[in-house]
Amino acid sequence: MGPKIAEAKASVVRSAAIVADRVSKVFVQGDVEVRALVAASLTVSEGEFVAIMGPSGSGKSTLLNLIAGLDLPTDGAIYVHGHCVSSMGDDEATVFRRRNMGFIYQHFNFLADLTIEENVGAPLMLDGCNRADIESRVEQALDQVGLLDRRHHLPSTVSGGELQRAAIARALVVEPAVLLADEPTGNLDSVASERVLLDMRRAVDDLGRTILLVTHNHIAAAYGDRTVKLLDGSFQET
Repeated sequence: MGPKIAEAKASVVRSAAIVADRVSKVFVQGDVEVRALVAASLTVSEGEFVAIMGPSGSGKSTLLNLIAGLDLPTDGAIYVHGHCVSSMGDDEATVFRRRNMGFIYQHFNFLADLTIEENVGAPLMLDGCNRADIESRVEQALDQVGLLDRRHHLPSTVSGGELQRAAIARALVVEPAVLLADEPTGNLDSVASERVLLDMRRAVDDLGRTILLVTHNHIAAAYGDRTVKLLDGSFQET
């Protein structure tokens, strides 16, 4: 690689929210190698909402795990706001993830014995924030998704759509560089799905967040700025 190309690449890494640079991931199952990602490259700009679509087993969730630093690529590198996540040790990746990334899953992963506001504030508590800061940021996050009136409810007493909006608040409360969403509307009806997707769209338009959404749903993908198809471990723009 020549110096001009190297500098151009470094400039992209510094300025982009997410860069997957020729990332491959191979899983070994007995004597069989499964290639989940094959030299896959993707750049997501700051403040961009990108939807990733593809059939089951195409590597979508694997990609999210690599970006989150929950797993390491077999080859290539992952950068989030200029930081090489794929070169971090476990402890460094845990702290970086907690402070820079928000996660929205198909399953809400709320603690049943904690109220909505306690669940939303849990990431800040784990990071050692003081009580006043936690209360202020939780209130702001719940207000952003229209759930202040549910703050004292237990998860079992609110609807699935409200739980997913609370999950968005939990993701936003850390003021993350990026939000990673894995089939967040998969268990919701069309009305609840629309509200969740609108909240995600507002997180981009009003708060400047970057979102990477994995979905099978073309309607959900349409809320993004662009859609990328993952097929046989590689990306194709649609």
